[in-house]
Amino acid sequence: MSSDQLQVGEERLTANRGSVRRKLLATLGVITLLWVFACGALFAIMRQSPETFARVMARIPGPVAFLVLPFETLWMRARAGKLHVGDPAPDFTLMKLDKSAQVQLSAFTAQRQPVVLIFGSYT
Repeated sequence: MSSDQLQVGEERLTANRGSVRRKLLATLGVITLLWVFACGALFAIMRQSPETFARVMARIPGPVAFLVLPFETLWMRARAGKLHVGDPAPDFTLMKLDKSAQVQLSAFTAQRQPVVLIFGSYT
């Protein structure tokens, strides 16, 4: 092999390495953009009503959202709420356990009765 042929071979190898590097960077860029888009879409869906969120999550295959995306971090930020210590609780209505009537929080607060909320399972 002559030195000219060797130099041409080295130039081709260098050009191929540059081409592979550009393709790899482009692929990583596309994957990164898709990941950021998926995170943004999941965050937007998490801020919807629980029914809407459940409908969307039912369509996502397997544990994809939990393994690929920062699910817990997004969930904690999306559902953080805006209440602070000392803020009045928002008014809401609940059905009594015996389903005989509904109870509204504002009915108790208007009477200046203390209200204790216990979030748990009684099944």
